Amino acid sequence: MLMKRICPLAIVVAVAGMTSCGSSSSSSRHSAYVTVPQTNTVIGYRVDNSSGRFSVISGSPFPTGASPASIILHPSDKFAYVANEGEADVSLYTVDSTKGTLSEVTPRAATGFNPSSLAIDSSGSFLFVANKASNSISVFSINSGSGALTEVAGSPFPTGPSPLALTVSPSGKFLYLATSNVASVSGYAITAGTGVLQQIPGSPFPVGNGPFSLAVDPSERFVYVINSAAGNFSVLMINPASGALTAVPGPAFTAGTNPISVTVDSSGKFLYVANMGSGNVSGYSINSTTGIPTPLTGSPFSAGTAPVFVVIDSSGKYLFVGNQSSKDITEFTIDPSTGVLTKTSEAPSTGSAPASMSTTK
Repeated sequence: MLMKRICPLAIVVAVAGMTSCGSSSSSSRHSAYVTVPQTNTVIGYRVDNSSGRFSVISGSPFPTGASPASIILHPSDKFAYVANEGEADVSLYTVDSTKGTLSEVTPRAATGFNPSSLAIDSSGSFLFVANKASNSISVFSINSGSGALTEVAGSPFPTGPSPLALTVSPSGKFLYLATSNVASVSGYAITAGTGVLQQIPGSPFPVGNGPFSLAVDPSERFVYVINSAAGNFSVLMINPASGALTAVPGPAFTAGTNPISVTVDSSGKFLYVANMGSGNVSGYSINSTTGIPTPLTGSPFSAGTAPVFVVIDSSGKYLFVGNQSSKDITEFTIDPSTGVLTKTSEAPSTGSAPASMSTTK
């Protein structure tokens, strides 16, 4: 239900116990942030831990650089980083732990051209940036006290053409990169202590056409790669010693029309794929031994128009889908035993097309 009271530039959704825009007990809610490239902003929300209801954070939307393509939260939840695709740099923000307010710390850190994707290792030591137009990865060490970025020796590291998405394995040992113009995924070993990247022997590893998004399961046994141009996704096994990838035998796995984003839940039991063309989310259970996905009952699940990202909330209770054409966020609850999705009544508007999302714990 919408509140009668409206905060500037944002619609506020009613949350039990809220007395003013963006203010309530921090213990009952956490924060979510969405980049909106057309307005050069990040919209901040507080999400109720019990109901999943959204309220807009006071001061939101927060200004960014030109065309913010990606946002990521530091594991400590003290800092947020935004890749500004239109000006080739990364913004650092401090995060107010009570209110969720973002405050930018300048200067911004220079990257390659068109930074499109961000990843941080689980220890919070390094930030990795895929530079789409420079065919490279920028790597920065992160100051644990201030969040400040310092580029590591040898950065940026060369990649194949049009690196679009990257992810770091849970152990922090390996980084995997999707190059959208080549039907392959590149793998890199991350040097402990320095963050220097070394290409894994045998890399790049073949997948389907137009790899666009990828995710590693929590046990670090499998990589799931969305092949957007091919309309399917690949499953690859990870060699635990070297990080090399081997395709799971059999045909490619199908999803909906124009699959574009993938995520795996924190238990490693369920896989979700956002399908831009068909406006829905395909859900799968994962075989823990083989990594093979099996469609969930009721899948696919209807989302908004032209979904472009799928994100599982840090609580593990909710799945969020950013819809480019309907300019909103679809929220689902996740059944912890079956993985089945149930759409909630929440659908906060973003005003313009959202691009990425990240949540605090």
